Amino acid sequence: MPKYVIERELPGAGKLTQDELHAVSQKSCDVLNHLGPQIQWIESYVTDDKIYCIYRAPSEELIRQHAKEGGFPANKISQVRSVIDPSTAD
Repeated sequence: MPKYVIERELPGAGKLTQDELHAVSQKSCDVLNHLGPQIQWIESYVTDDKIYCIYRAPSEELIRQHAKEGGFPANKISQVRSVIDPSTAD
């Protein structure tokens, strides 16, 4: 299944409290449960003003539907074509 990186512009994201992050995560999981097992949230990285999320989904459209139903921004969605790490150099 394709993997995607979703860039979510969210000014002040890095200042969200643990309770706020919990609420956002719970909302995301509720929407994912509604959409079914085809879409999976792998993990997210919170920076000062953005959240970068890694998802598996059959299509970009399903990711956009998740964002719409959850009320989340999805400013840029990019399909991952390859994964590299230090072992790639060996």
